[in-house]
Amino acid sequence: MARALGLDFGTTNTVLALADSDRQTHSMPFTSSAGEADSMRTALSFMKDAALGASALKVEAGYAAIQQFIDNPGDCRFLQSIKTFAASPLFQGTLIFARRHAFEDLMEIFLKRLKAYAGANWPESLGPVVVGRPVRFAGASPDEALAMQRYETALKRLGFEDIHYVYEPVAAAYYFARTLKSDATVLVADFGGGTTDYSLIRFETHGGQMTATPIGHSGVGIAGDHFDFRLIDNIVSPEIGKGSHFTNFGKVLDVPPGYYVNFGRWNQLSIFKTSREYADLKSLVRQAVEPEKLELFIDLIEHDEGYPLYQAISATKMALSSAEEAEFNFPPLGRAGRKTVKRSDFETWIADDLARIEGALDEVLEKTGTAPAAIDKVFLTGGTSFVPAVRSLFTRRFDASKIETGGELLSIAHGLALIGESGDIERWTVS
Repeated sequence: MARALGLDFGTTNTVLALADSDRQTHSMPFTSSAGEADSMRTALSFMKDAALGASALKVEAGYAAIQQFIDNPGDCRFLQSIKTFAASPLFQGTLIFARRHAFEDLMEIFLKRLKAYAGANWPESLGPVVVGRPVRFAGASPDEALAMQRYETALKRLGFEDIHYVYEPVAAAYYFARTLKSDATVLVADFGGGTTDYSLIRFETHGGQMTATPIGHSGVGIAGDHFDFRLIDNIVSPEIGKGSHFTNFGKVLDVPPGYYVNFGRWNQLSIFKTSREYADLKSLVRQAVEPEKLELFIDLIEHDEGYPLYQAISATKMALSSAEEAEFNFPPLGRAGRKTVKRSDFETWIADDLARIEGALDEVLEKTGTAPAAIDKVFLTGGTSFVPAVRSLFTRRFDASKIETGGELLSIAHGLALIGESGDIERWTVS
């Protein structure tokens, strides 16, 4: 029997869910060299392997890709957050061992690895494939039509034929709506790695059949990844030279702040290691007013500490969700790598990001003419929904009894799969 597949291709994580005719869903399990999991980090690594032949590459995805990169930093090409390039006209491809790969090539390769990791868990016969998409794609000037064209090309290469697209927060709302006891107007806020999306939907039951009327959508290209960068920019970058100075022909100059933009993604530090910029940074040590700071920066790059650093930052961010202060502990930076971080400071650092997230909330309420009191339920999904400052955006506007969470990583994929078995997919899809 053909089964509906829900595909949540996320900036940080990807989840596949299958639905049965009895409307039960489960996440597709994957087994790779990194172990078993029901979600995959949206990452790829490529490495030459003599055992596979002169032109073949060993390709891994998810945590296996991260491990391959960590084990072979100089020989491995690593890519993550692939989705952020989907709507960028400027991204025409990237060279991987002298071969150009377009976005659709990368998406195809990633999904093929997931299919391989699924093994016998991949169904012999697939019904409709329902794919999530953000309300607003990430990027300064995202081209939505281009992104969808790229998605379609990649998915058809995998042999998918009956493809449908649904806004990610709509899928989360559908998953959540199964628990509703009465008709309700529901606001879903989906916090991903790269985007924050809102959907406002009216759910009603007629003759035992649930129906939904979309009221409005909004979104912004700001989410959890930005919060991680704010932490690094404020607690790590100053310790390794940001804001410090060097002398040149008797003049005191600022260390170029552009060096520290590379912390926007941990794997960018490996790319930075081979750049002209990095050579310039090393040459500044002799002229630096505080050379020990730049030496720390160089040690961090030389020893490929980017991924461990982001793990330490993520642990600190998670701890701040339940405590007023947390310890940041990253031994490779010595004394500079251990300090207490206050939640109040963190909230100050992300204030501009929070303002944009709240602005997108204002947008969906204002353009639909919906007052907060008219909303019956607010469903928050995604890991960033645990950040107290994010949650307070909603508790200030909505009664606490209306706010619910759950299925932070799985709700979108499972909602997509359920829509695939609904019998009225078109009612939910985006053309």
